[in-house]
Amino acid sequence: MLLPNHSGFILEAGIDEAGRGCLAGPVVAAAVILPADYKHGLLTDSKKLNKKQREQLREEIYRDAVAWAIGEATNQEIDAINILQATYLAMHRAISGLVTVPEYLLIDGNRFKPYQALPHACIVKGDGKYLSIAAASVLAKTHRDDVMSRLAEEHNLYGWEQNAGYPTAAHRKAIALYGTTPHHRHSFALLPQQPTLFEV
Repeated sequence: MLLPNHSGFILEAGIDEAGRGCLAGPVVAAAVILPADYKHGLLTDSKKLNKKQREQLREEIYRDAVAWAIGEATNQEIDAINILQATYLAMHRAISGLVTVPEYLLIDGNRFKPYQALPHACIVKGDGKYLSIAAASVLAKTHRDDVMSRLAEEHNLYGWEQNAGYPTAAHRKAIALYGTTPHHRHSFALLPQQPTLFEV
């Protein structure tokens, strides 16, 4: 069972992202404030859940959360400022979208760019430790999968409805055969021999 709180503040927001390692599409972040006494037997890191479970949990989080919000940074922004800074940007946009102002931020990972004057903690593998971060991971993952499925309708050669833009062998092969789209991240190594402009 994941933990409901880290800081002791009632309005603690869990923050997580999806799509940082992809070759195409935005990086997406979610921020979720859950009720102080929230419990859930299934909710955990979205990577450990199947699609049906994630979809079920998304609806439950929408229903139960005190507040939730999604933030994105586009592939153009990723290319302009690098993936780490774009991830911070998406997280900040998610936090700013919360209708209830959090008292504390709980970030999945080991780095974060402070948001205004809000105190925060970074928790490595936090999506497997705290309910609010797990909830954020589910919302970020499901939202981003929806984005990539819509983009796949316009660009149906890359298998984004299945690989969500991640660097699978099939995705790289499609890039080699058909070139790139306006949604690809050109600062990434899209093909194995191609150098990156920025470190991830």
